Amino acid sequence: MIAFLTGNFAYKSPTVVHMDVQGVGYEVLVSLNTFSKIQHLEKGTLLTHLLVKEDGHTLYGFWDTQEKSMFLQLIGINGVGAATARMMLSSMHPDEISRAILAGNVKQLEMIKGIGKKTAERIVLELKDKLNRNIPEIASSVLINNTLEQDALNALVALGIARSAAENAVKKATASAPSNGNLEHLIKKALQFI
Repeated sequence: MIAFLTGNFAYKSPTVVHMDVQGVGYEVLVSLNTFSKIQHLEKGTLLTHLLVKEDGHTLYGFWDTQEKSMFLQLIGINGVGAATARMMLSSMHPDEISRAILAGNVKQLEMIKGIGKKTAERIVLELKDKLNRNIPEIASSVLINNTLEQDALNALVALGIARSAAENAVKKATASAPSNGNLEHLIKKALQFI
């Protein structure tokens, strides 16, 4: 398995990059997201995933671990191939895909070329719980966008309260009475709902 490549970008296009790694040229398929990060660089590092099939070996490259992780999760879903996953990562950033999945926003995923309603629903169904477990900061940012509420949530979690219980308490506290920008008041109010 090839985990990453570091070398010169001998050729770059929005979909394919040729990397010269000490005289060996690798053809790497990339998303528009990755291309936008490397288009002005002469050399760099790409995280990679080698996909082996009957008809050939294909190397996919990623700018960061978040994009690679999302790609691997997407191709793990029945009916979502590497080309579809790369199209998704070209249309949306990994954190945007995560937010759409966590929010159950099937319509947003359907807007991506090659993603129909059933595929979008399958992606949400299969990845929502995984993303909730693996990326709690994205899950909480979907649920709580206000910085004051986020600070209150972080404080409650630091006190040892389960994240889901803390999120519910902060929501109830915010709905019951405005905190007027006072973090301490919001935390105390949220504690009453636990």
